[in-house]
Amino acid sequence: MNKKWMLLLGALLAVFVIGGCGSDSKEASADEEESSAEKSAASENNEDKSTDETKADSKAATFPELIDYMKTTTDAEETNVFYEHKEPQTHEMEGVAVSLDAYSFVGIKDFHTDFSIPFDDETSGAVILAKYTVKNDSDKEVFYMPRFDLSYSSGLVYNSDYKELLPEDQQLFEKLNPDTKYAIEAGESVTGFVAYPFGTAELETVVNEGSALIEVPAAQAKADAFDNPIGKKGKFTINFDEAGAKKTESNKEFYQDAVSIENMGDKQIIDQKEGVGESKELGDATITLDGYQFTEFKPNEMEAPRFENFKNGIVLLTVKFNVDNKGSANIALDNLRSNLYVNDGAQYQMNEGMLSPHEFGDIASAGGTAELFQVYVLDKEQYDKIWKNKAFDIELGPLYDDNAKDVSKGKKAEFKLK
Repeated sequence: MNKKWMLLLGALLAVFVIGGCGSDSKEASADEEESSAEKSAASENNEDKSTDETKADSKAATFPELIDYMKTTTDAEETNVFYEHKEPQTHEMEGVAVSLDAYSFVGIKDFHTDFSIPFDDETSGAVILAKYTVKNDSDKEVFYMPRFDLSYSSGLVYNSDYKELLPEDQQLFEKLNPDTKYAIEAGESVTGFVAYPFGTAELETVVNEGSALIEVPAAQAKADAFDNPIGKKGKFTINFDEAGAKKTESNKEFYQDAVSIENMGDKQIIDQKEGVGESKELGDATITLDGYQFTEFKPNEMEAPRFENFKNGIVLLTVKFNVDNKGSANIALDNLRSNLYVNDGAQYQMNEGMLSPHEFGDIASAGGTAELFQVYVLDKEQYDKIWKNKAFDIELGPLYDDNAKDVSKGKKAEFKLK
């Protein structure tokens, strides 16, 4: 009997074991199918997540996100937003547009010494976080090195990008880089950030300045070449506070000579006339006198030494011309000279090239048009007592191409202001 029970018990156990194994096998198979489905779903989710992350990486961060990253990365004690500006500035270059979309001026205090060198070896200071977009609206690939240097008139100090303060996927110099030869495809738009650092001592200087300039380079038609510019260089203005912003806004009423662009001091209109429309033919170009401004000028502290010979005050005369170049050669604007005759022609002086807004390489292209500014520095006492009620005449030319060849055969054009 015991043997029978033992045999029966053994058989039952075998059935349970076999059944259990079959059940385990089915469950395992179901588990494997479920696991496979989960893995497949997870894979799809990861792909979606990867795509989302890629999209997120290409999406511009907000300033609070960047400031938080900078604070954490540098182990700073605190950060403080001094000033923000969100009104875009745009520079157009024949199908390529560069915009300074917004910027934030941020104080940063007591950060790690590893980050001190660009802050003049100080561990407190400030950073300008600037957001740029470069857009290629042309039908061809272009090349754009995003070297947006910041400068201000106190010693012509230059501040370049300190990219370690920004996440890599937000750095403009990572998005437009040497590995791709800075290429931007037709229709492509690239947005990224640049960080400009200031140590504590320099910070005081720039705040007193009120504003700074950003150099905007021209795009290039060929890779690894800088002799095929598309359009011309430009400038953006960065303000450090509301007072600087108001000064920049007020400067818009003045002709944009170097005095106004570089914020060299204060101007006040004495006399002006616009829409004159007097045209003269010179070589293959038509030169039109568009208008002029006489302004009383008081240079700021940094620029004052440049005008130290003017003991009786300063009057600036800025004259605007339009150049219609109908010839086959470019006309250089940076070396175009003129004479101003005052006191009914009894006295004259040359234009002041250092106060012209035209830089090396600025041209009126063959078949194109351009604005031309000429600037003259006058003694205010003589202007008030002798010159202001007499004739002002300008003799402009000759014209030269961008290889310094005379393209107007030595001829000049004469204009009467008043």
